[in-house]
Parts: sequence; C-alpha cells; structure tokens
Amino acid sequence: MTPDDSNTTAITLRLPTKDDGYRLNRLVDQCPPLDPNSIYCNLLQCSHFADTGIAAEMDGDLVGFISGYIPPQQPDTIFIWQVAVHEKGRGQGLAKRMLKAIAGGEACRDVTHMETTITADNEASWALFRSFARDVGAEVTDHEHFEKEAHFGGHHDSEYLLRIGPFTKPVHG
Repeated sequence: MTPDDSNTTAITLRLPTKDDGYRLNRLVDQCPPLDPNSIYCNLLQCSHFADTGIAAEMDGDLVGFISGYIPPQQPDTIFIWQVAVHEKGRGQGLAKRMLKAIAGGEACRDVTHMETTITADNEASWALFRSFARDVGAEVTDHEHFEKEAHFGGHHDSEYLLRIGPFTKPVHG
C-alpha cells in the first residue's frame, strides 16, 4: 500500500507484518476498553491474517490497526475483529480510512459485505460502522450474537453482530 492520500499525509497505511505483533499488543493496551489478546494472537493477526488487516503509522509509531478475516463459510464477507486507534491518530477519520483500505484491498476483491460485533454501549464503533455503510451505500442490520450470560459467563457485555451490505458504491472514494 502507498501512503494515505488524504490531507493527513503524516499517517501511512500499510499491510501488517509479523514485526507488528508486539507493537499491536502494546497499542491495544493503550486503547481501553479494547479486549487484550495474547502477543501470540497478535502475531497471528499480523502474519496469518495480514492481507485482511491494516496498520497505520505516524512518525514510526503504530497509531492504528484493524484486524479482520474472511470467514471460510462466507467468502463474500470481511469480519472486522478489532479496531484500535491511538489518541495520537484520533479525530482524523483514520478508522474509516483503514476500513476502506481493507475492504478495497486485493484480498477483499470478492467481498460485498462487512461484519463485526459491538457492545450496545460502544457509541463510537456504532457510529464508525454506520458511517462506513453510508459511504458504500449499504444496508445495516444487527442482532444479539454473543450473549452476556450464555457466552461470556456474565463477565462481558453482550456483543451484537452488525452486518453491512451489499456494498452498492465503490469502497474507495
């Protein structure tokens, strides 16, 4: 990928590499209330799933990262696992630019839908994904997917599956 072409030229978007695994782990720690993963999990996100992820750098620092994958049972769908934007990268539309970079990438050439899970109170994530849906001319549906008691043993709020699609407008633009 080439440097981001928006007016914020200081942030570069690129595919992740395994060298980003530890950096991603530290970034997530700095972005509460994101759920942390093990460093090993982050290494897999940055290597096995690199083609469906995106790293954002500013002055050599990792300031944003989105991990995702294409579920084997849904080759037309990109599932966004986690969105992390450090406070240094906020207020610039970085998260949506990263979503568009993933959905517009070569690995997603056959993708027409996007899914993610979000807790009911995560207003920033709801706004991000609804804004992305508007930009790509897509419908949004959601329903409770992972329940607080049944799936998290009461230790995590329920997660709602948000589905966007089909995209009716170009992802980049």
